Amino acid sequence: MSTPRLLRASNKAASPQPLAIISNPLNSHRLQNLCKNHQVNRLKRKLYTPSTEKVKQPVLLPLANLEQSHLINYHFLAQNNIMWGRDEEEEQKEATWEEYSVLFRDFYRHMTFSEYDRPENNVVFLHEHEFPENLKKSVNGSESEPFSTIISNYTIHTHKAEVKMPSGNVDKPSIEDNRDGTVSIKYDPREEGIHELAVKYNGEHVQGSPFKFHVDSITSGYVTAYGPGLVHGVSGEPCNFTISTKGAGAGGLSLAVEGPSKADITYHDNKDGTVSVSYLPTAPGEYKISVRFGDKNIKGSPFFAKITGEGRKRNQISVGSCSEVTLPGTITDADLRALNASIQAPSGLEEPCFLKRLPTGNIGISFTPRETGEHTVSVKRMGKHITNSPFKVNVCEREVGDAKKVVVTGNGLKEGKTHVENYFAVDTRNAGFGGLSLSIEGPSKAEIQCNDKDDGTLNISYKPTEPGFYIVNLKFADHHVTGSPFTVKVTGEGSNRQREKIQRQRDAVPITEVGSQCKLTFKMPGITSFDLTSTVTSPSNVTEDAMIQEVEDGLYSVHFVPKELGVHTVSVRYKDMHIPGSPFQFTVGPLRDSGSHLVKAGGAGLERGEVGIPSEFNVWTREAGGGALAISVEGPSKAEIEFKDRKDGSCDVSYVVSEPGEYRVGLKFNDRHIPDSPYKVYISPAMGEAHKLEVAQFPQGNIQADIPAQFIVRKNGAKGELDAKILAPSNQSDDCFIQLIDQDTYSVRFYPRENGIHAIHCKFNGVHIPGSPFRIKVGKDVADPAAVHASGNGLQEVKTGVKTDLIIDTCNAGAGSLAVTIDGPSKVSMDCTEVDEGYKVRYTPLLPGDYYMSIKYNNMHIVGSPFKITCTGDKLAEEGAQETSSVIVDTVPKFSKGNKAHVPLMPVFRSDATKVQSKGMGLKKAYLGKQNQFTINATDAGNNILFVGIYGPKGPCEEVYIKHTGRNTYTVNYVVRERGDYIAIIKWGDDHIPGSPYKVEV
Repeated sequence: MSTPRLLRASNKAASPQPLAIISNPLNSHRLQNLCKNHQVNRLKRKLYTPSTEKVKQPVLLPLANLEQSHLINYHFLAQNNIMWGRDEEEEQKEATWEEYSVLFRDFYRHMTFSEYDRPENNVVFLHEHEFPENLKKSVNGSESEPFSTIISNYTIHTHKAEVKMPSGNVDKPSIEDNRDGTVSIKYDPREEGIHELAVKYNGEHVQGSPFKFHVDSITSGYVTAYGPGLVHGVSGEPCNFTISTKGAGAGGLSLAVEGPSKADITYHDNKDGTVSVSYLPTAPGEYKISVRFGDKNIKGSPFFAKITGEGRKRNQISVGSCSEVTLPGTITDADLRALNASIQAPSGLEEPCFLKRLPTGNIGISFTPRETGEHTVSVKRMGKHITNSPFKVNVCEREVGDAKKVVVTGNGLKEGKTHVENYFAVDTRNAGFGGLSLSIEGPSKAEIQCNDKDDGTLNISYKPTEPGFYIVNLKFADHHVTGSPFTVKVTGEGSNRQREKIQRQRDAVPITEVGSQCKLTFKMPGITSFDLTSTVTSPSNVTEDAMIQEVEDGLYSVHFVPKELGVHTVSVRYKDMHIPGSPFQFTVGPLRDSGSHLVKAGGAGLERGEVGIPSEFNVWTREAGGGALAISVEGPSKAEIEFKDRKDGSCDVSYVVSEPGEYRVGLKFNDRHIPDSPYKVYISPAMGEAHKLEVAQFPQGNIQADIPAQFIVRKNGAKGELDAKILAPSNQSDDCFIQLIDQDTYSVRFYPRENGIHAIHCKFNGVHIPGSPFRIKVGKDVADPAAVHASGNGLQEVKTGVKTDLIIDTCNAGAGSLAVTIDGPSKVSMDCTEVDEGYKVRYTPLLPGDYYMSIKYNNMHIVGSPFKITCTGDKLAEEGAQETSSVIVDTVPKFSKGNKAHVPLMPVFRSDATKVQSKGMGLKKAYLGKQNQFTINATDAGNNILFVGIYGPKGPCEEVYIKHTGRNTYTVNYVVRERGDYIAIIKWGDDHIPGSPYKVEV
């Protein structure tokens, strides 16, 4: 059989233009309308056959008129004979058949269209297509009929890819949908050298994009390397690539992988001139892969691979082993609270150390020796040495922690099984003093159990729930023990947990100016706006009320007008309690910092949920600048995630799952977890009869600690068991007492034992009843995180080995639990002591890099937390996994110096009384017994307190009434009872306004 040929009508006089053939399940009515719209004479449409000697030019329809917002997949029907191409009307010219000896190919046009990318010009990709048997026949001659149907696909794709070549030109690879939730990208390079592949989905870069790869000629005679492991990978999973030495001659081949973690390298000679290489990175980040042949880098080397930590979970524990030294003298417990101590090594390294009462009754210090020789211990009270301070302590060689002398045994560091305990033992008896830290990272968060035998030996076990490679970091005295980090292959059945993820690009919001309208939105369904209040505190510590509006059902916005540049604190409260995420940081003017640590999230969907019901929460990215926000939900069933951008630096997220159980909601910004992510969320079964229950007589107002309170729960005919417990701010849980008081009515009695925000979890048959958990405020002076501020050198750039500190001001913030946590490249020695204005935190980092300090007051971040701290200097410890150090202090009420407990702290005012304006008849003339009025405008005068006084012949007038009408404008009314000359005194703060005092005639 001869090669199939396609007969096409043509006109040699006209230059050929690309034609696209449309097909469609078009009904005849729509086809007629389509023809009419393009002024096609339906009577001229004919069925052209090869037996026709002369035919008319086919009708051409413009491609530009295609609606790009819809999926188009039309089938061309030969009897309609409609084509697209030029839309200008041309005279019908005669045409003859011309024979083409070309194979028929499917034409795929791919168009990218999203709210971020403009529609691109269509690109045609050719795909070989095998002919069905009924089409494999000769079409040469008048006896054959043309194909009855020719198919072309026109689809709008959400995927976009482009390749930047070494010359700077941009090329388009082909994208094929695999119909299984993935796409394949194919590219035929035309240049040698480093290429950059950008892959976008809905206009946003996918994770890891843009990717870099090197292109070389196979026949170049040089050593070349290729494979995905040179571009990207996932920590804890092998990254593979191939090295080809065909035709390269003799020479030595060497390979090095450099990055944030140790990477074990394995290779296999394929005996065909190629070598398969695999390396196992144990931490995310950028890795440098150097391939050298004959002591020279091959083309493209060094390669840079982006390694992500996607789907990896980490757990860690720390076990202390410190040297204790008794201090001379007697120190009372009251003095101990106000003391802080530090120890300086012979090398100059100074670290905080802990003061503790020893079993003998004396006071001692606890520290980790890092070097031999004479150390100096300084003990101070309010910055001054106590008696006999500084002290001298001598450290001998056997006391210094030596990680090389730690002995580790056990099969649990070689291989492991899922859902069972995997054991290993650690012996530190001959290793001196030092803290032991252990972290395990892998496909699941492995539960760690540690049995300290108090003799320098420990038995450790871990239980993973998913198979795969796990990385075990084991450090002693801040150095890796021999063999660490260990790579453990875990086998066995997984937990069948399913993971769903979406990613959205977040654009940076415009800079906010002084005097402009500022808005912060949040979604909180199921409440009333009457119980919402909001305040805004400026950088100068002036607090004003803000206005709250209900935008739509459950969506609210806070409005305020800033009067100065800097970081403002926006507090939003529901029934006098901060909503999730509050207090918020709101920067007026340019952002001072950016990054994932400034992203906030909050809402019921990050705490609890119900099967089949959307679980909603808010994400605020305004302060973090632009970047990619990735949202993942992992658990017993696949989640359907919805995302809605509010276009103001915040967004709504909701997800629905079909199975109950424990889920993990992960939020990453630019590939880094935001504070407190991932969130552990329990999704309960469908509410069932629990929806019938209702609560009555719930306590309102301030509840006192150590005094019982109660409320009523009515079952309303529901059958089942009622259960309730109360969760205190310290995370201590206590059962509630439930008593039947009627056939269907129960009394729930609870006993709060501390001040702060408590949560009462009330469940029926294991499912939360409507409104549960109920939040309740206990005590009057509840700790307020919005009133806590941190400052000092310890929040700025620091150096390794240098002790630094910061002050956490808790004045007028009430009493609560202060928790300070530092995450970074190394553990830090840290302490917290009481000072007049609050608490001083001191710490010493040992490795350079970025540290993140979280400061929480009663489990809520203060404004600015977590703080990003950059550390520079030499490496004083071995690198490894991220380390966490923390300290927790129960605070006492603090007040500013010189003020008593009942006197509030005065704000710092910034104002200019000369810019205050006043007008009105009441400033010149007044009438007896009548309301006399004038107005004052201080809009441009900054913030301060307005003082108005009216003084007459016999003293002050009887009545002066001042009303604030908004934006520092006031209306003043007064009444006088005596004739004579009066003076009106108007002050803006301590200064008279222009014209004051005024003379008023009565």
